[in-house]
Amino acid sequence: MRVRRPRLSISVTRLRSPRRLSAPMVPSMRSACVERQIHVSGIGADPASSSPYIASRGRGEIAVRDGFPGAILIRPAVMFGPDDVFLTTVVRLLRILPVYPMFGRGETKLQPVYVEDVAEGIARVFAGEGESVGSYEFGGPRVYTYRELVRTVADRIGARPRLVPLPFALWRIFALGAEFLPGSPLTRNQVALMQCDNVSSVDCPGLSSLDITPTEIDTLVCAVTDWS
Repeated sequence: MRVRRPRLSISVTRLRSPRRLSAPMVPSMRSACVERQIHVSGIGADPASSSPYIASRGRGEIAVRDGFPGAILIRPAVMFGPDDVFLTTVVRLLRILPVYPMFGRGETKLQPVYVEDVAEGIARVFAGEGESVGSYEFGGPRVYTYRELVRTVADRIGARPRLVPLPFALWRIFALGAEFLPGSPLTRNQVALMQCDNVSSVDCPGLSSLDITPTEIDTLVCAVTDWS
């Protein structure tokens, strides 16, 4: 994503393999006299995770901090926005499925955050606003269980599906097969993320510390059609 503000331009790129890509960048960035580095990771990043995807996020944070001890980490919760793979997918499925399969029993806790709020938060941190801290966690204004979130979205679009629990073991099998399809809406990485609560820590400053009021997800549900 790209964020533009007066006299400020930021490019943010999600790295597929943060640790391998961060190390070669360190010498060149030091020689360029980089004064401030911001690394966008994700809530729940853990180098000891059994999920390769989540572990790579954690190792990426370590690699960045090894090269730049003063780097600021930004960890967003699951994000939603135009043409995303989260809210847009949920809305599309709710509109066509009379029976909606949930991840597990739908008890995973989520704190969805609007991508534009995250972008604005990054811009403000980059500009030196906010607190003098090493990391931020950006979450939305409300914590949902997955079941509550799906039901909230369904109510907003007038859908009345039956919500059916589906074991994560089956989701992993489905994802493995789906990954061979072009433009697959389901991956094993997504299944791994849905097995863990995705909620910002009370010990980390968030959007409110940057004077940003997080956007409610249900206020944008009806705009999904326009996005797609």
